[in-house]
Amino acid sequence: MVGIYSLQRYGYTMKDNFDIFFRRKPALMLVALKKISRARYGSLLAKEVDCTYSHAVKILQSLEELGLVVFEKKGRTKLIKLTKRGMEVANNIENIKQSLA
Repeated sequence: MVGIYSLQRYGYTMKDNFDIFFRRKPALMLVALKKISRARYGSLLAKEVDCTYSHAVKILQSLEELGLVVFEKKGRTKLIKLTKRGMEVANNIENIKQSLA
């Protein structure tokens, strides 16, 4: 098991506890989609979690494969929305993040 002191040696601090258990960007995307309960554009979501659009698309495609998000086509654009399962996962991520704070 990795102790706190060895984590600090690798550059982790106590505020990084959340990052130890989760990949930050996908978790932040799910929580961001949850906070605004309507569908979002991928470009806006990428800005919110501070990543490039292409990186966001790759993450979102993985989340879609897991059944956590769906893409809704509106004309030439795609909107991203949480599924019921995605909402449950986002809630659990928020709960874990709060318990580590």
